[in-house]
Amino acid sequence: MPKSKKSNTKVDRPTRQKRQKGEGEGGSETIKKEIKNRKEKDSSEPKRNLSAYIYFSRDYREKTKAEHPNATFADIGKLLGERWRNMSENEKIPYKELAARDKKRYENEKAAQETTVA
Repeated sequence: MPKSKKSNTKVDRPTRQKRQKGEGEGGSETIKKEIKNRKEKDSSEPKRNLSAYIYFSRDYREKTKAEHPNATFADIGKLLGERWRNMSENEKIPYKELAARDKKRYENEKAAQETTVA
């Protein structure tokens, strides 16, 4: 098999450091991953809006579990996705309306939070 060409782009990955003996649990050498500096989440930030598919899956997950009692979590997700794709646009309207309403809620809460912060 031919070898794939390596990309010249550098990927930022967390660095690994070895602990000194006696540090941490059991005193053995273990590898500790450094976590990238992430922006801390603001607890006052509003929850994100949900998509139409999420509203649909909330309604149909229990029905799908009842129809397929031996299905795994992944199988149920696949069945829900298939059912969503096979639905007509008219059947999706109620879920799209819920998603649009939730999007407006999120935008209003986000705007209100930005005015209080600024």
